Amino acid sequence: MHFSGWESQLLETGFLAIFLCPLWTLSRVAKDTPPSFIVIWAYRWLIFRIMLGAGMIKIRGDRCWKDLTCMNYHYETQPVPNPVAYFMHRTPWWFHAFETLFNHFIELVVPFFVFLGRRMCMAHGILQILFQVLLIISGNLSFLNWLTIVPSIACFDDASLGILFGSSKGSLKTHVLKIQTKEAAGKVGSLQYGSYIRKAVNVALGALIIFLSIPVVLNLISSRQIMNTSYNPLRIVNTYGAFGSITKERTEVIIQGTSSSDPNDPAAVWEEYEFKCKPGNLQRRPCLISPYHYRLDWLMWFAAFQTYEQNEWVIHLAGKLLANEKETLSLLAFNPFVDKAPPKWVRGEHFRYKFSRPGGQHARQQKWWIRKRLGPYFPPVNLKGLKKFFKARNWPDPKQN
Repeated sequence: MHFSGWESQLLETGFLAIFLCPLWTLSRVAKDTPPSFIVIWAYRWLIFRIMLGAGMIKIRGDRCWKDLTCMNYHYETQPVPNPVAYFMHRTPWWFHAFETLFNHFIELVVPFFVFLGRRMCMAHGILQILFQVLLIISGNLSFLNWLTIVPSIACFDDASLGILFGSSKGSLKTHVLKIQTKEAAGKVGSLQYGSYIRKAVNVALGALIIFLSIPVVLNLISSRQIMNTSYNPLRIVNTYGAFGSITKERTEVIIQGTSSSDPNDPAAVWEEYEFKCKPGNLQRRPCLISPYHYRLDWLMWFAAFQTYEQNEWVIHLAGKLLANEKETLSLLAFNPFVDKAPPKWVRGEHFRYKFSRPGGQHARQQKWWIRKRLGPYFPPVNLKGLKKFFKARNWPDPKQN
């Protein structure tokens, strides 16, 4: 099974969360048992790998990260741009250069703060959370940024987080202060065997993470670094990295359908399907969806800078549209054949998209995008012609609704 980087990150974050539990189900483990320091450091090690991996893959990847020009393209070519990206794309070149330098600082320098004492570790947590918030505001990167905030919280201790909780009688803050007062006075009772079991489990977890981290560290220091990879079947400790290369132009696959019986007829009217968030209609404002995730829109972004032969699922999608399949149409924002007979032919057209200039001619026409046709992406197909294609891949024939 293939996992993307954010899926591996989700699995690893969730796995560690299991060990944050005080294991109250073990009747002989005290309810006041705090989270294991080993688990806290496991989360810090996770955020260290996430950020440093992303930083290292950049400086080893696209040259634009070295000459500080990547942000000249990023806002326009990221998977699903939002309205803020539309305006950020037009900021001056020196501001884009500063953004790139700031990105390098956050991903290559700040991760080491976790090893430099309490205050520097807290500074790491603050900077990483602020960085993720900036990414959330400037792009629809799904829930990846929100997920990355989670291990950053482990950089803070009780004293630094206490301000977030009330001090009323019986509150969580008051309860924690009582525990700390007892510990300072040496009034902590002897550990019961359930607590020893928990400590043994945590030590075993720490040893396992150290062992599984060996190939991850070797990958980080390797000049042939691989991003978003796991070296164990359970995906407990993974290597991460994002945007090692930046696409310099945005291309989109626009899927069209026609009711004409002859797809080559110059008079045939081709109508466009509209996806929920990816660029299509030039006058539709870029959407703001974070932390939601339209996976089909993301996949169409990848498909656009590859060929349909490399993304055969696009033809599978075309077959579903030819059948007016309800489940598939629910993933789209607009079906030009709603309440009508299904299209007789569907095709994919390849376009280059660019942001219009704020205040410019196209913007005055309420166009957020400018596009130019590059040519066909996949030729016109119909249900009859797709039968052999579907059968060769053991895909069920789409049934018309």
